[in-house]
Amino acid sequence: MTSLEARRTGPIRGAAAISGDKSCSHRALILGAMADGETLVHGLSDCADVGMTIAALEAFGVLVARDGESCRIKGGSWISPNSPIDCGNSGTTARLMLGAVAGMTGVEATFTGDESLSRRPMRRLVDPLRRMGADIDGEDTLPRTVKGARLGGIDFRNVPASAQVKSALLLAGLSTAAPIRIAEPVPSRDHTEIMLREFGVDLLLEDEGIALGQKRGLRSGELTIGADPSSAAFPLVAAAILPGSDVWIEGMNLNALRTGLYEVLEEMGAGLGVDNERIVSGEIVGDVRVRHSPLSPCHVPAHRVPAMIDEIPALAVACAFANGESIIEGLDELRHKESDRLGAIVAGLTACGVVALVREDNLHIFGRESVRGGANIATEGDHRIAMAMLTLGLASEQPVSVDHAEMIATSFPGYETVMRGLGADLT
Repeated sequence: MTSLEARRTGPIRGAAAISGDKSCSHRALILGAMADGETLVHGLSDCADVGMTIAALEAFGVLVARDGESCRIKGGSWISPNSPIDCGNSGTTARLMLGAVAGMTGVEATFTGDESLSRRPMRRLVDPLRRMGADIDGEDTLPRTVKGARLGGIDFRNVPASAQVKSALLLAGLSTAAPIRIAEPVPSRDHTEIMLREFGVDLLLEDEGIALGQKRGLRSGELTIGADPSSAAFPLVAAAILPGSDVWIEGMNLNALRTGLYEVLEEMGAGLGVDNERIVSGEIVGDVRVRHSPLSPCHVPAHRVPAMIDEIPALAVACAFANGESIIEGLDELRHKESDRLGAIVAGLTACGVVALVREDNLHIFGRESVRGGANIATEGDHRIAMAMLTLGLASEQPVSVDHAEMIATSFPGYETVMRGLGADLT
């Protein structure tokens, strides 16, 4: 177990080098492995979760050659691995792979995970896959064994909204000509749909969702992935709460279903600007800059939460420094992340002298201009809780330390280097 401490620092300034989006990296690897031919991916995330997907694909006989932030994937037929696939802490690896393998007749695999992932629910993914004809054993959690089978279609209502469930069903649907329709009253992340189009798949827009068209074969090619907005959240929120700060990130993914945090920060009064917007491999990217400015409290209704679900810990820190009551509604999904993330946010803020509480599924944070800090935070092995509490420590009166700092590599292995390069005091 590795601890890390953040101490009050002066302004942070400069360009933060953020690697490629984690969600897009998983999908690029899996779709490249399912396509015929070679796919070249630039800007691939270097995080541990994406490493789990690479290792899993290699166990299925897929050739993955990585050179820095670029990667070549030789797609084609998969084989049954010789041993269970360890997904580590990566729910995306486990869920998307279950969907991909479900329609591969003759392929069989068992998926396991670490202690945290083995507690996370899989039923809401497995049940619709079984409705399609998938052969998956087990109950609610990992380990799960899937035997590739001939699949039928599905007309599925994705409630509550889950990009991982939707993505797994779409991946499974590539193996069948049967109708695949997914309704979404509240849209979830659409990286899979965007990338499927880049691979040549027909996707049809319907009244409340999407459907797979007749063209379902994957065409190999070349992709470039924008910087990860979830990792970027921590240096940019730090810039927002540290007087005199000015931080920018080039080529960040600006998908409308990922920019919820940045929209709220702007509404709170943060000095946020976006330049050079463009389309790269189907996704909107741009250069994002945040300068310090006094923050006002926010009220985030539940329908806006899916566009910032992974950034809620960072937003909670911003709210802690906004003088007054902030309310973020509809956060039940946070109870089922790497930890009970909602409970961990409240515990961390409370330990640092910030009044925070949960009423039903709504988070109430009573912010103030000066935060005490001075706490040792038990992160429950959650990488985003660790980075959020360290961000708070950079602006609080007393240092804040976290345990299990090694878990930060799950999503942001360069975190310490990036933050120190901007001037943050981390030891």
